[in-house]
Amino acid sequence: MAFRTLDDLQNVTGQRVLVRVDINVPMDGERVTDLTRIERIKPTVLELSGKGAKVILLAHFGRPKGEVVPAMSLGPVVHALSDVFGIDVAFASDCCGKPAITAIANMDDGDILLLENTRFHPCEEKNNPPFGKELADLGDIYVNDAFSAAHRAHASTVGIAEHLPAYAGRTMQTELGALEKGLGAPEHPVMAIVGGAKISTKLDLIGNLVEKVDHLVIGGGMANTFLAAQGVAVGKSLCEHDLAETANAILKKAADGDCEIILPVDVVVAEAFAANSPNQVVAADAVPEELMILDAGPETVSLIGERFRTSKTLVWNGPLGAFEIEPFDAATVAAAKIAAELTQAGDFVSVAGGGDTVAALNHAGAADRFTYVSTAGGAFLEWMEGKVLPGVAALST
Repeated sequence: MAFRTLDDLQNVTGQRVLVRVDINVPMDGERVTDLTRIERIKPTVLELSGKGAKVILLAHFGRPKGEVVPAMSLGPVVHALSDVFGIDVAFASDCCGKPAITAIANMDDGDILLLENTRFHPCEEKNNPPFGKELADLGDIYVNDAFSAAHRAHASTVGIAEHLPAYAGRTMQTELGALEKGLGAPEHPVMAIVGGAKISTKLDLIGNLVEKVDHLVIGGGMANTFLAAQGVAVGKSLCEHDLAETANAILKKAADGDCEIILPVDVVVAEAFAANSPNQVVAADAVPEELMILDAGPETVSLIGERFRTSKTLVWNGPLGAFEIEPFDAATVAAAKIAAELTQAGDFVSVAGGGDTVAALNHAGAADRFTYVSTAGGAFLEWMEGKVLPGVAALST
């Protein structure tokens, strides 16, 4: 998909540039506890400000459901934005109407202004056309730098782009470029890891991947369902036995499409999902009926590592086990480190995303050595499912 970037913007001095960003950051009272999303929009914001644009930030925070919820105001985020940007950021108490119009009129070239939570208006999530036009009237140019909100057809992600020339910000540009290397036009062999508790939440994802990748590792509780569907006893493990037929259909589709499905060949089992619970490694087909599977075993990690070394591209969504509690993080950590080392050596492209995945890779100390780690949750998942993201389509030329 072709789209315009900031490289296509010639002269923005004095122009009002509406920039859709994602600063839905974690807070402790009025203190931002994780600056990652603010750091990611910094290049776009400072580039535009440095070229003399009047930078007007549009963003949501939480789920106020169309009502003004003081606890979900973006006001407290202004201090963190100013600190990260090194420039004082102004704030308007509404994203439209007199407060926004007045604040914008008072801007000088290079100034940065944050507008209040767009989701305080019910028309935002409904992508109400008049509301989209009202927002568009506040600016001359539209830039979307919020890939993580691109799966939502909202007024601030789609509606504005119908009225103004639209461009991808630097973060959006980087994300789309990385994703294109991951599944859009990847170098084969392509390998994917999909983990998580239930296959019922990732059926579309798996269905899309078996048509596009050469090797697909299935981990976490999802793997138990596939093992059980093949007649393997999984003890007291988390398992969707009612989806056995679905799992077998996926296995057949993969076989017909020459996609290798990799399931655990050995597993870590324990009586309870608790920190340092007594555990042991057993063959995947030898799980005692009173125990539960909580992680993949070392032989499985070795097998995954072998496939890593013969692949050129890796896409990762979801952990291999219950990584939140030791020692059931071992397989995820070990596999992540192998992938990171291969990426650093230039042997393949590694793209990962999804909340649990980001947390797991950070836990493994591997995230900063992957080619790209997306902080987008739903948008990343829908992209992996092969769906068209409205916020990206709105930027298409």
